Amino acid sequence: MAIRKLVGRNLKRFREAAGLSQEALAFECGLHRTYVSGVERGVRNPTVEVLEKLAEPLGIPAWRLLVPPPPDDRPN
Repeated sequence: MAIRKLVGRNLKRFREAAGLSQEALAFECGLHRTYVSGVERGVRNPTVEVLEKLAEPLGIPAWRLLVPPPPDDRPN
């Protein structure tokens, strides 16, 4: 899987688990909602600094966005 797609899927999974909308997460990060959407869709290439900004409100370390989910959490 391409790294941008992996980051996007992970971001969406953690965001939804935290009960945040894209807009709420973007506000917490100081980013625009369309940027968060682009990251989730795998069309934006966030820097490591942006990954850190995205991870903080989710309560996870930034590296978790780069790790494939366990097999039971993967979409079919």
